[in-house]
Amino acid sequence: MNLLRGLTVRYARSSAVSGLFRRRSLHTNVVETLRERNFIHSVTSDDIASRLQKPVAVYCGVDPTADSLHLGNMVALMGLLHFHLAGHQALPLVGNATGMIGDPSGRSSERVALGQSTLSKNVAGIEVQLERFFRRGTEYAARRIPSLDPESLKPVRILHNADWYQNMNILTFLGHIGRYVRVGAMVARDSVKSRLQSSQGISFTEFSYQLLQAYDFWYLYHHHGCRVQLGGSDQWGNITAGTDLIHRMPFSSTLDDTGVTSEDNDSVAAKAKGDEDGAFGITIPLLTTASGEKFGKSAGNAIWLDEKRTSAFDVYQFFVKTADADVERLLRMFTLLPLPRIEQ
Repeated sequence: MNLLRGLTVRYARSSAVSGLFRRRSLHTNVVETLRERNFIHSVTSDDIASRLQKPVAVYCGVDPTADSLHLGNMVALMGLLHFHLAGHQALPLVGNATGMIGDPSGRSSERVALGQSTLSKNVAGIEVQLERFFRRGTEYAARRIPSLDPESLKPVRILHNADWYQNMNILTFLGHIGRYVRVGAMVARDSVKSRLQSSQGISFTEFSYQLLQAYDFWYLYHHHGCRVQLGGSDQWGNITAGTDLIHRMPFSSTLDDTGVTSEDNDSVAAKAKGDEDGAFGITIPLLTTASGEKFGKSAGNAIWLDEKRTSAFDVYQFFVKTADADVERLLRMFTLLPLPRIEQ
C-alpha cells in the first residue's frame, strides 16, 4: 500500500499519531464510517444504514479496459475495503464480459473495442491487483486497529461476469431480461442523454451497457446474496438500473434463472419494493483536484497502481505535492488515519 504511505508521510511520524492509530475503532455500521470519510455521494434509499446492521454481500465492479487499475478506481475499492473490514462480504467484480462492450458513462465518444488477447491480459493484471489490494489493505488495517481480527473477516471473493454470460445468447437476453426494462428509463439516464445530444451520438452497443450491469446486480443478488452495489457517482444510472431490475424481475429456477413468469411486472415490482431484504446502491464522489479536474484514464492524468506504469516514487511525489486544499479529503478517503488527527 505505497499509496497510503505516501499520503500519510507528513502525519505518521509522531508518537501522538501512533496513539491515535491504536485508539481508532470501526463503527458498528459501515455507512457512518463512509459518511464521515466523505465516501457517499448518493444512496438509493435513506434506510440503507438500518438495513446494514447485519452482514451482507457488497459488490463493486471494474471493467478491464487497461491492464492496471488507477487511483480513481482505488476510491471505490477503499469503500469496498471498509465494508470488508466491518465484516461484510466483499465481492470485487471483474467485467470481462462488459469490458467487451464499453461503458458510456462519463465519456463523450465510444470506447475502442478490445481484442480477446488484450482483454485477457487486462483481466489477468487486474485480478493480481485486486488480490494484492485487499490482502495488503487488511494487513494495513490490522496493524493499526487492535480490535480487528483478520481471521474473523469473510474472505474476499473476486468474481467475473463472463461466468454468467458465456452460455447466454442474444435471444435469451432480450426475451427473458429485456422485457423487464423500460426504454424510457434507459434514455432518461444522464450517460445516455449527454451522448444523444452530442455530435458523436451513441451506438446500440453502448446504449445496452446499462442492461448488462443491471443484470450483473440481479445475478449477484440472487446467487451471491449481494444487497449493495458501490460505484462512482457517474455510475448512478447503471446502479439504479440494477435495483429496478431486481424489483421487476423475479427469480425462477424453472427457466434458466432468467426469472420470466406470467406475473404482471408492476405487481412484481410492488412485492419487491416491500421486501425488507431489498437491493441498494451507493455512489462515491469521483476523484478530482481542488479545481474540479477529474483523475482517470479517460481524463489522461491517471495515476496507475502498476509500478511499471507509475513508479512508487512518482506516486509518493504525487501525494507529497498535493495542494493543501485536497489533503484532508484525500486522507479521509485513502487512509485509516483517525478523523481527529486528520482534522488537526
